Amino acid sequence: MAAVTTATSGDNQPQSQSGVSGWIEQVKEYVSDLKAEMRRVSWPNKAQVQATTAVVIAAVFLFAAYFAVVDMVLGKAINQIFQSLARK
Repeated sequence: MAAVTTATSGDNQPQSQSGVSGWIEQVKEYVSDLKAEMRRVSWPNKAQVQATTAVVIAAVFLFAAYFAVVDMVLGKAINQIFQSLARK
């Protein structure tokens, strides 16, 4: 969710811009703030991206295998319960 900011003059009093010109100034301020913030971001290097990607892929496969086993065990248990109830 983006925060809406009010453009202010140097003496911290709200500017009385309205309409399209005020909106354009707000967009320009937002873009300049965005550029300044993006300069402060610390980006991971290629080795870090590859390592974390490998961890995520391995975790996905491990969780998939775990849930497949749990699903199979619970499925067989539920089928056994249904079969024992159907015999009665």
